[in-house]
Amino acid sequence: MKASLSWLRQYVSIDMEIDRLSDALTMAGLEVDAVWDRYDDMDRVFVGRIEAVRPHPNADKLRLCDVAIKDRNVTVVCGAPNAEAGMLSALALPGTRLADGSVLEASTIRGAASEGMLCSEAELGLGKDRSGIMALDAGLSVGERLARALNLSDPVMEIELTPNRPDCLSIIGIAREVAAICGTRVRYPEIALPPTEGRIEDYTSVTIEAPDHCPRYAAALVCEVAVGPSPDWLQQRLLSVGLRPINNIVDITNFVMMETGQPLHAFDFDRLAQHRIVVRTAAPGEAFTTLDGKERSLTSDMLMICDGEKPVAVGGVMGGENSEIDPGTSRVLIESAYFHPASIRRTAKALGLGTDASHRFERGVDPEGTLTALKRAAALTAEIGGGQLIGGIVDVHPKPTPATTLSLSAEATNRLLGTDLTAEQITGLLASIDFPVAGKKDGALSVSVPSFRVDVHRPEDLMEEVARLWGYGCIPQTSPLIPAQKPPRTEGRDFRGRIRTLLTGFGFTETVNYSFAGSRSVDLLQLGPQDRRRRTVALLNPLTEDQAVMRTTLTSGLLETARRNLTRQMRDLKLFEIGKAFIDNGAGQLPEEIEILGGIQTGRRFPLAWHSEDAPCDFYDIKGAVEGLLEGLSVDGVGFTRLPDKACDYFRPGRSARILARGENIGIVGELRPAVMKNFDIDQTVFLFEIELKRLHGQMPDTVSAAPIPRFPAVSRDITLILDEDTEARRILERLEDMNEPLVESVALFDVFTGSPVAQGKKSLSFRITYRSHEKTLEDESVNHLHQKICKALLEEFNAVLPG
Repeated sequence: MKASLSWLRQYVSIDMEIDRLSDALTMAGLEVDAVWDRYDDMDRVFVGRIEAVRPHPNADKLRLCDVAIKDRNVTVVCGAPNAEAGMLSALALPGTRLADGSVLEASTIRGAASEGMLCSEAELGLGKDRSGIMALDAGLSVGERLARALNLSDPVMEIELTPNRPDCLSIIGIAREVAAICGTRVRYPEIALPPTEGRIEDYTSVTIEAPDHCPRYAAALVCEVAVGPSPDWLQQRLLSVGLRPINNIVDITNFVMMETGQPLHAFDFDRLAQHRIVVRTAAPGEAFTTLDGKERSLTSDMLMICDGEKPVAVGGVMGGENSEIDPGTSRVLIESAYFHPASIRRTAKALGLGTDASHRFERGVDPEGTLTALKRAAALTAEIGGGQLIGGIVDVHPKPTPATTLSLSAEATNRLLGTDLTAEQITGLLASIDFPVAGKKDGALSVSVPSFRVDVHRPEDLMEEVARLWGYGCIPQTSPLIPAQKPPRTEGRDFRGRIRTLLTGFGFTETVNYSFAGSRSVDLLQLGPQDRRRRTVALLNPLTEDQAVMRTTLTSGLLETARRNLTRQMRDLKLFEIGKAFIDNGAGQLPEEIEILGGIQTGRRFPLAWHSEDAPCDFYDIKGAVEGLLEGLSVDGVGFTRLPDKACDYFRPGRSARILARGENIGIVGELRPAVMKNFDIDQTVFLFEIELKRLHGQMPDTVSAAPIPRFPAVSRDITLILDEDTEARRILERLEDMNEPLVESVALFDVFTGSPVAQGKKSLSFRITYRSHEKTLEDESVNHLHQKICKALLEEFNAVLPG
């Protein structure tokens, strides 16, 4: 909202500088975003003296003027008939922005160079005279800036209003706030209607068929109007707030809208079929051409202003081409209405039409200000347009707005604000912005809410008014009593903290993604049609298409994070996330929430350095990270088993495994399918693990046992088995553990080999078994005997042979 100081001073006395005023308005809740002078564009316009006037060598109607400004002369090509030597006039130099918006440039006119322009009043926006260049007072200083010489200054404030303050979308509304700051009263414009003729009921009528959309519609009629340019004062008022003058009738409606905050619309009465107004909603698919020349397709919830046959305006948004004011208009019907804010908001958004009118209607105009604005516009139309006002006003009001009265306790106000104001002080503050206070009732003030304050509904709203009018800086500062204690520790928080510590120690970085995903995310992951993770929970009002559903897996978010980093040339990534996935349980049921730990690794195994090999990471790197995590959490019985091909949704078959803990499946680890990577625009191999935290937590021991450091040395023996290629090494490790031999301390797989000389379909697995006794030093004979026993059992059970 723009407000010029000159326009504000028509309604309120202002005794402070513009900087102080803008600061005070900001502290009162009306943030002043910028302040400038509307004559700043004239900083390259100077008082110039015409030293000589010479004929143009190539044009009879043009002349060359030598103009002096300070210490130099400039040559200007001029066609004004009143240019003569010795006169002072306004000289605009290149770079000046003229009143029509064009920027002056140095040019050559009919072969003669022109270094500037001698201007008329109209060209500088200082009047309407275009007959010749400005003739300035001879006492002005040559070379002085014209704005300073003529004392032209009109500061303009641009105020960033919050949506709850539509009352300040008007000059009077801002003047009301200024009056409260300056301790004065607003001078409301006097509305003196001219003598009338006839009865408006004999000319027109208004029918409201959609009272929920339009609770009130009023109209006035002015006949014998002459459409033409507006007087200079009216044009200057509109220009001061950035509006372009059009003609006197349209300018009056815009002037009254900016003055009062009530949008108006003027119809050519003779273009209205049957000379009447019908307010209804549009038919589905109904077409209508608005004033901007575009045809709009309407829906059944859009409010239309119609005549007896057709639509003539989109209610509260924009008028139509078929009823606009033109130079031949002689009878004008002026509309002033109150439309339901939600209706206008939906229509403007659906049509993509944001206008000054819709901006005000969708926030809420004064429901009782309809007639005041209408009478103001009717009086100005009759005065400026030279018309005859028809007697009476059509005012159809099927849904009056009830008055609001609130009780405000001074004690409760002080308790909430931390102030010590008396009831009399509170009364004075509210009265300064036109909130009548009737007096005390049951120890509380009875406050009538003015109709223009559509944002005040409860006592707390009044307390907010008291706070900002008293001054936020006048409210004593106190420190909140916050106990110096940590939030209570919980088992779940400690559990997640241990996971974060371990994974960051392994070089992983935690990422936090939204709990939302795109509706196509399950397709990008190639989840099967029966996969429960396809049961997504749709959001009613998603922010974007990429956040339309609740996520059912952390994988899509991790891959999006990886893609975002890869596009910024961060090629080596180790990321993890702890979060919830949501599975839909059907209508009326809360979704199932599953807490998951997910991690990805891609790129090099080690950072590029002279002392390490430049090799990519593989399955065993991320598998090792999972093993290290589980070991750090003291989880026993950890194992990995091949993931069946039919269970490989976004995992690559043959390169993925289930994660087991004491036989329970707690997660999956493996390489992702290339097709899935292509769906996410990732061009390098990615490895992923997913672990359900509830299952993982259930595998953690309540206590951790310890054993003394061994006193006696260990003895190791190796065994190599040649067996079927499909046999998992895990089965052999589990069999060795099931033997429960007390002297076997550990077993490790240290070599896997396939190919010649091993037969096709077979593979070679080499294990190292470590033997130790806690009571004595083992002798070779006893170790060899036990080792042969173990080897024989493995050969028989797995149909294996020894090499050789």
